[in-house]
Formats: sequence, structure tokens, C-alpha cells
Amino acid sequence: MKFGLMIIGDEILTGSRQDSHFIFFKNLLGSKGLSLAWTQYLPDDRALLTEQLQHSFAGSIPVFVTGGIGATPDDHTRQAAAQALAVPLMAHPEAAQYLETVSLQQGDALDSPAHLQRVKMAEFPQHAALIPNPFNHIAGFSIHQHYFFPGFPKMAHPMAEWVLNTYYAKYFFQHQQHAHAAMVDGLAESKITPLMLKIEHRWPEVKTFSLPTIREDLPPEQQVRQYRLEFGLKAPAHADKALSEAWQYALAELKQLGATRLTLLEHSSET
Repeated sequence: MKFGLMIIGDEILTGSRQDSHFIFFKNLLGSKGLSLAWTQYLPDDRALLTEQLQHSFAGSIPVFVTGGIGATPDDHTRQAAAQALAVPLMAHPEAAQYLETVSLQQGDALDSPAHLQRVKMAEFPQHAALIPNPFNHIAGFSIHQHYFFPGFPKMAHPMAEWVLNTYYAKYFFQHQQHAHAAMVDGLAESKITPLMLKIEHRWPEVKTFSLPTIREDLPPEQQVRQYRLEFGLKAPAHADKALSEAWQYALAELKQLGATRLTLLEHSSET
């Protein structure tokens, strides 16, 4: 099963904060036999967020969304989600109750400006469900298989684990993918493209991939002429026989095409 990921925040795009969400979500999903279908990095721009969420809501896969669900003027994700679905923002009673507890713990009266501002974070698109936040109890929300978390990794990451365990446990390890890969020296991608097409035609369930790399161990004037790439095949677990056949064929063909060295890899970049 595949998921989308939206990472929202001007601070990510300007580089003032380094993104740690992508690698976390990739690893979290991979640990459960799931994977990412796509990732978007988006600014704190309500019109653009609304447009992208409209496209995403129209899709068929679940999506994680991080960032922009606070109550300051630069937070637009809650409003954009409501606009994308053409529904109003509504106060979620349970989320509001959590925020009342937070305010009282911080010494803010429930009629104070601080609390009245804070409680806006309990306004979710109509019909949204609550996602608990174990770090500080300021909840996220879900609607139409989209799961909205704060931008802070310490909050968002355990919330994402809760979402997977609560809604998607039955899909864990159902569609595992196996792969073979090798580092290939001496062949340019143009030389192996016909081989890749031939493999995918002969074994339809097998997909090929090629990732060129630069020979950093060589002087600069030689790097442009010394080809190295990671070449591999991947297929669903039920197609292991086809994958094995295709891999043996690929290794023989790579040698025939003139590969100067084939180094088998334990793990590929694609899995």
C-alpha cells in the first residue's frame, strides 16, 4: 500500500529548518511493508495549499500532511483543507477540551486572549476526526484519508504511528516488494536502456531501475568518461520466480554489453 506526504512550511523551503519528515515517513512505512507514492514540499500559501489539497483529496491513496495547523497568521493548513472540501471550520469538542486543560496548566483563564487564540487550533474541517498528540495534547485531525499533524517532528511522528496502527494495520506486509541490484561500471545508461525495455516486456511484473553515480574516487577530468550506475530489478513478492529469472538474464546481458565490473548489492536504493 502506498501513501502520499505533504511537508508544509516556508522554513523548510528557505532552508532555515532542515526537513526530517521525509526520511522518517519513508522508514516508518517501510518498516510495515508500506511505501511512499509521492512527496510534496509546499509553502505557507493558502491558495496554493487549497489547490494542492483539492488534487490530493480527489486521489485514491492516504496522505500524511505535516505543518501549518497552528493558530498564528502564517498557519493556513486547516483553512486550506476546509476550503478544498468546501466545508466550514468547526470547533471539535474533544480537541477544545484538551486545549482548555493546556491553558489552565499554563495559568491562562478560559476567557483570556491567550486561550481564545489557542483554542482556534481545535477548529477542524467539518466532520474531521481527532488525532491524539501524546506530546502536548494539542490534537491533529483526519478527513478523507488525509492525516494532518503539527510540523514539529516530536509531535508528528508518534501521531503518524498512531494513524498507521489504528487505521492501516490490516495492510501491513501485504504487498512486499523484492529487489536485486548491482553497481555496474563501464556502461552508460544509453547502453542499457534497450535491455531494460526488453526485461519489462518479457517479464511484465518486473520493473527495472537505473541510478547513475559520479566516480568521486577519480580525478575530475576522468569522472565524465568513467560510467558507474546502480542497476536493479524489483517485483512484488509473489513474482519472485520471474524476478530471479530476469535477474540472471540481466547479469548475463550486462556482461555481454561490456560492463567492466558488476558488484552485487545487499540493499538497493529503490527498497
